[in-house]
Amino acid sequence: MKNRTLIKDLKEHVGTEVTIAGFVDVRRDHGKLIFIDLRDASGKVQMVALPNHKEAHELAATVRPEWVIAVTGKVNKRPEKMVNKDEPNGEIEMEVLEINVLGKAKELPFELGADTNIDTHLDYLPLTLRDKKHTAIFKVQAYTVKAFREFYTREGFTEFQAPKLIGDDAEGGANSFDVSYFKHTAHLAQSPQLYKQIMVGVFERVFTVGNVYRAEKHSTTRHINEYTSLDIEFGFITDHTDVMEIENRFLLHLEKELKAQCAEEFACLEEEIPAVPKKIPSMKLTDALTLIKKETGANKTDAMDLDPEDERWLCEHAKKEHKSDFIFITHFPTAKRPFYTYRDEANPMYTKGFDLLFRGVEITTGAQRIHDYDALIASLKEKGLDPEKFSFYLQAFKYGMPPHGGFGMGLERLTQKLLGLSNVKEATLFPRDLNRIDTLLSK
Repeated sequence: MKNRTLIKDLKEHVGTEVTIAGFVDVRRDHGKLIFIDLRDASGKVQMVALPNHKEAHELAATVRPEWVIAVTGKVNKRPEKMVNKDEPNGEIEMEVLEINVLGKAKELPFELGADTNIDTHLDYLPLTLRDKKHTAIFKVQAYTVKAFREFYTREGFTEFQAPKLIGDDAEGGANSFDVSYFKHTAHLAQSPQLYKQIMVGVFERVFTVGNVYRAEKHSTTRHINEYTSLDIEFGFITDHTDVMEIENRFLLHLEKELKAQCAEEFACLEEEIPAVPKKIPSMKLTDALTLIKKETGANKTDAMDLDPEDERWLCEHAKKEHKSDFIFITHFPTAKRPFYTYRDEANPMYTKGFDLLFRGVEITTGAQRIHDYDALIASLKEKGLDPEKFSFYLQAFKYGMPPHGGFGMGLERLTQKLLGLSNVKEATLFPRDLNRIDTLLSK
């Protein structure tokens, strides 16, 4: 709109007439005085329609929540006793001179901001996402992606776009979505892993942000079937600890950016921005399982991975002993890791890889990768995979690759844990799960 003033800038226009536009948040009719709270993407302001502006007053009496209107009015300072210091525009209000209805809303199924269960929230996403708590979630998520891009660009990484349609899945597992691709069967990518390794041979340091797909029949508060993966890969590393170190520095950068840009959003959700240690504590899987047995009596020392309760316990331990919300767990068994994961020379039964746990869940998986062509061929065969199907990928190693490694981080799960949300679907704009795509498939 021409000559539109954003609500956040109204304090700069006290005593003048301006035009603003937005959504009716609340209307309060006191007869002679009609108050309307109007919000746009930048903020919210209280407006008052007075009887002496007859046409505007009559129209103000008809508007309802979520109507979209443009309002011309005079910005006034509130009387001292009416000042609301808890609101960004609590010192001003707008005297309504003219209203133009841009779009009407049907009767709402419930008041915006009302407590709803997760299914109701998801059924009405175009409406419920407008609530300030949900806009806060996705502002934090947006700044998380922004910080990721800023940090790794500054570190000399080049962003690239990985394909989502692939000929075979990166992990060699069965949990991929099949897609008809002309005369062939393709898959939706579970990971950009193979492509980011190829790109190390081009740019040395790369990152990508994009959706990935897992056809896993989970029904938990931490899993979704489509999520956004924040991935990096870089060459000329010594081992996996170089990958852990650069992720640690990214998280320090993220903490700084969230404090600078999203303090209001964290306050709205009544959560604290986590303090990131300069050196996140680290523990080998075998040591972690031994500690769990010693402290809890649960004997899982032969386990190949961590159960959810183990992840929660280790995070509680890290918080208590190291004052850290984060802990790296390293050296998972080779049998449980993908074919491209580098093996520890001291004990090839274990890998030079890691998971990063944060507030009770794994948010990152990373590792040093195998960079030797013959070793990759052998690893593929050992996993029961056909090297011929990975020939496009193996070319990069056939023609020379440096020692390299990287990680993948789930954006929605990170957002969930940053903000203390009970379900990862709350941190996902349009979740896909067992029963939901854009409509409930079970209907």
